[in-house]
Amino acid sequence: MEYSWKELIAVDRYIVHANGILSELDRKVLTLLYQPLIGAQAYSLYMTLWSELEQARLWSEETTHHSLMAIMQCSLPTIYAERLKLEGIGLLNTYMKRTNEDDERVFIYELLLPLTPEQFFNDGVLNVFLYDRVGKTKFQKLKKFFSDRAIDRTSFTPITRSFHDVFSSIQPEKMIHKLSDEAKQEVMLQDGQQYIGKERAIYKMQDDIFDFDAFYAGLSHHLVPRRAITEKVKDAIKKLSFLYGIGPLDMQKIVMGVIDPAEQIDIEALRKAAQEWYQFERGEALPRLYDRVQPLAERTMAHAEPKNEEEYLMKQLETVSPRQLLMDFSGGVEPALADLQLIEDIMFKQKLPPGVMNVLIYYVMLRTDMKLPKKYVEKIASSWARKKVRTVKQAMELAKKEAREYETFMKEKEQKGAKKPIRTELLPDWLQTDYSQFERKQVKSEEELEQKRRELEERLKKPKS
Repeated sequence: MEYSWKELIAVDRYIVHANGILSELDRKVLTLLYQPLIGAQAYSLYMTLWSELEQARLWSEETTHHSLMAIMQCSLPTIYAERLKLEGIGLLNTYMKRTNEDDERVFIYELLLPLTPEQFFNDGVLNVFLYDRVGKTKFQKLKKFFSDRAIDRTSFTPITRSFHDVFSSIQPEKMIHKLSDEAKQEVMLQDGQQYIGKERAIYKMQDDIFDFDAFYAGLSHHLVPRRAITEKVKDAIKKLSFLYGIGPLDMQKIVMGVIDPAEQIDIEALRKAAQEWYQFERGEALPRLYDRVQPLAERTMAHAEPKNEEEYLMKQLETVSPRQLLMDFSGGVEPALADLQLIEDIMFKQKLPPGVMNVLIYYVMLRTDMKLPKKYVEKIASSWARKKVRTVKQAMELAKKEAREYETFMKEKEQKGAKKPIRTELLPDWLQTDYSQFERKQVKSEEELEQKRRELEERLKKPKS
């Protein structure tokens, strides 16, 4: 989601709230399990907000976002973008109200505690994302760090005493009746007060992430009654659909395969069936980075309808995976393994979001006759990573800008005579590569490039088979 000054300005005030105390274990979970998913800046924002509670416990003092910018030494758009990551992963709830005076805004940032290690590693989505980010070896080390040996208690006999074995019977009504009115007030919590609790981080996925209408339409009521699709099952379906890229039709088959004779759906069986479906379809143990799509928090066109060709292309690049983009360009043919491996390596090493990777693929293939030259692609990716390009819009604008700079550079290079030397050090390193090796074979005019662009866009517009 693109930052807009309408969303947040420096003078907007905020208060930090939490309903629990961050334990040492929680800090380790945040640092070792959540940080690889949300990044160092989002982690820093969470810990900075939490530090404001150290003195005031559950509520911080009211302050402005300008002070937060000063403490974190980063811009407001960066703070806004990192805030969205915390919201998306369930570590932060945000509330806003407008005051009567000068229409000022006040935000409440409600910090939620992270999941426990057991909840995290059994989540079904977060654990898979972590595996993808850190790799098998580190993932196993983290599991070992957050676990310990379990003692076999089968040979032991429980001898723990119950409450009524230790304490005599007490009737609370009689006890309170004997208390004075003043004492009664002390027993009850005053209005406007709350006890310190521990609500854990629960990330939410909206229903529109999965087409439930199409799912229900083709689902036999005799085989799978609607009552079997409980809220827990719906939540699992959304997560599995997002994680493995399962559509409504395939999800129908998976659900019909796991419903038991009592017409109930076991969540763990559903997860296992989804994993088996993925392995059968893709021949891989886990989803690869090139099968991801742009996160909702970093989409510009998530809640907007395209008004022109450029916005239509932007929306397309935000909603398809790099693998699907290559398949669309080739008329449905599975991409070459070398191309997929190149994309996977770049996305992992440079941390490029899927949508940004799509823009890179689009513009490179546009200019190199549908090829993906490895060194050239890697140099562009490195340049964009240094510039912290996170959205499709940013990538498209940067690609066009750098393409214009390259054309200017090539024209000046061809000119000879008394002109000053070209200051190539001002150009991005990927524009200084020997790009001419690709253009010597086919010198593309602006008209040819425009024609190629239209062809690529037409391929994207074709309905998926």
